[in-house]
Amino acid sequence: MISVFAAALLVSATGGETIQSTPPSAASVLSANHDAAGDPPTSGSIELDYDHTGSGLVGVAGTQYDLTTGAYVESQDAGGLHNSDGFDGKVPWQQDISLAYTPQLGGDRLPMAVDAAYRNANLWWRSDQGGARISYIGREADGAGAMDHLSVIPKGGKRFDAWFDGRTHLLVKIAYDQQFLHVTETYSDYRREGDLVLPHTIVSDPGLGVAGLETSTLTKVSLRPARPLSTYALPTASPQGASIMGGAASTSVPFRLLNNHIYVQARVEGKGPYTFIVDTGGHTLLSPRLVKEVGLQTVGKAVASGAGAGHATTGFVHFGEIAIGDVRLKDQMGFATGIYEPSIEGIPIDGMVGFELIRRMVTTIDYGRKLITFTDPAKFMPTSALGAPVPFVFYDHLPFVAGEVAGLPAHFDIDTGSRSQIDLTSPFVKDNALRSRFSKGVSAVVGWGVGGPSRSYMVRLASLKLGPLQVDGAAAGLVEDTAGSMSDPNYDGNVGGGLLKQFVVTFDYAHQVMYLKRVVPTPPDVGTFDRSGLWINAEDGGFKVTDVAKGSAGATAGVAVGDVITAVDGKPAVADQLADVRRMLRERIPGTKVALTVRRAGETRAVALILQDQI
Repeated sequence: MISVFAAALLVSATGGETIQSTPPSAASVLSANHDAAGDPPTSGSIELDYDHTGSGLVGVAGTQYDLTTGAYVESQDAGGLHNSDGFDGKVPWQQDISLAYTPQLGGDRLPMAVDAAYRNANLWWRSDQGGARISYIGREADGAGAMDHLSVIPKGGKRFDAWFDGRTHLLVKIAYDQQFLHVTETYSDYRREGDLVLPHTIVSDPGLGVAGLETSTLTKVSLRPARPLSTYALPTASPQGASIMGGAASTSVPFRLLNNHIYVQARVEGKGPYTFIVDTGGHTLLSPRLVKEVGLQTVGKAVASGAGAGHATTGFVHFGEIAIGDVRLKDQMGFATGIYEPSIEGIPIDGMVGFELIRRMVTTIDYGRKLITFTDPAKFMPTSALGAPVPFVFYDHLPFVAGEVAGLPAHFDIDTGSRSQIDLTSPFVKDNALRSRFSKGVSAVVGWGVGGPSRSYMVRLASLKLGPLQVDGAAAGLVEDTAGSMSDPNYDGNVGGGLLKQFVVTFDYAHQVMYLKRVVPTPPDVGTFDRSGLWINAEDGGFKVTDVAKGSAGATAGVAVGDVITAVDGKPAVADQLADVRRMLRERIPGTKVALTVRRAGETRAVALILQDQI
């Protein structure tokens, strides 16, 4: 979205340069900025209209905000996509491209909104600086001259940095950390708009390369009377675009559980069936092959990030209908992108349904019966039979649950698209010196996502808590990634299908409650971790070894990265058995011998793999 602090950039048309005769301080820099801005209005509201380019799209954007409190609403429209977000001073919210409104109180969403409102209302000009902690960092040079650098931490917000031109005292740049990204916004091309001088070019750079840049060009400024703060509050409209055939209260469909991922059959525009993953951590995704076969058209080009350090590109696509059993997801925008390569899962993946569907349907995943049930939220009746209620808030599109791990309070994302039991983010691991708490563990590749392979130091937890519910003996990944979603310091861990599959899980997104009921009997690989030390993908006529954990069974047997396993216990290694082999390497007890046939440099040999616990 465009930045929402333009009030801080208001400059009187007659304002001149300020000459500094003493070394600058935070107070003097802000005073000079205030003087340069003349006397912009401190009450009422303002509307700013922009031409906007980003994600390969050209369109318009707008922001309106309250000049006293900084409460705001901002929006974008381009290429048939619309999205918006806002903050009334209490609850931040967002409207995603499927047009669902969702409150945002998880992760860094509230502090980020507080920061934006702080800048909108120019609270740093007040005698108490709006309760913020502001420090002068120093004078820095760039290509255009000197800039004065301030660090600002608003009350209830998080740190952002601001740079002011040393001659004109205009705000020319801010930088802040948002999720796992470092964002820089620059302001230039100041021109007169009536009695005001405003930057006409704003560029936002989230650090994802040229494709990630967004540019807003100011086209219109309107000063308005003050509006009630409810103008900026979360809209109450229920999300539209999903239904159950015949008006039924609920419907169920079977699913396959592969690599702890949930797969259902879907039809798109009446064609198919196609294989879709159900992922609370994901969005509606359609593979390039599906888009082409169905005859859909893509627009734009955005940068996508996930687990792992890499990035991928994605377009946007409008679809008329995705049908899963009797459920219909209609007339929405999704993302046109590859999901998993067949080598990662062992089967081709055609699409994904996630937040957009689960936001509109109460969703019950019965891992024991391999059955997923969708219920009309208006007809959903919570009962004790659903299990223990676990309240959550939203962090972007993910449930954000309070809990505890290793005796430490923590907040977890709930992500059925993760194969792991629980992964603890690298900042949480570092800040709490978790590596030193565990005498036994192993560094290994534990997953593969948009960003590529994800590596963790695997350990066993005595227990963890999700809300009021305790889970014992989980295998936990102490994440080693320094980039990607698992480097985000605003949450502490990601709970995946490996842990959730010991429950019947019900997601009621409308009321922000998850219900957990234990599966009986407990699946045999719950709490276990791979006993081979190998990460294998389905490639090159077998299972290609892409990682071998140090000191593991695989390393002892002489298996190396680049080897191809062509047979397991005498049976050919074929792609659609990849998930079964991975599960077998978790389930079989230590000391079990697994006979492998391994190809290396054109030669084939027999390998006796003796399984052993790594954690």
